[in-house]
Amino acid sequence: MPEISRFLGIIIFMYFDEHNPPHFHVKYNEYKAVVEIQSLNILAGHLPGKVRGLVEEWAELHQKELLEMWNTKDFHKVKPLV
Repeated sequence: MPEISRFLGIIIFMYFDEHNPPHFHVKYNEYKAVVEIQSLNILAGHLPGKVRGLVEEWAELHQKELLEMWNTKDFHKVKPLV
């Protein structure tokens, strides 16, 4: 499970052989969620409102890159939200 970004206590990662739709996983303290890349909707789990907003902001900035990583399985670090 490659960690692709970490910021403000939020950890974002993807698994190598995952099912569709394209998504990433988020962990923040005791919270976990699965976020669809294209819609940025939470598919499973829960995040506090402020954290969800930060994750959405980050994902919007890197949406194309995230989809490319999903499709190629060429995972790399993505700039954190600053």
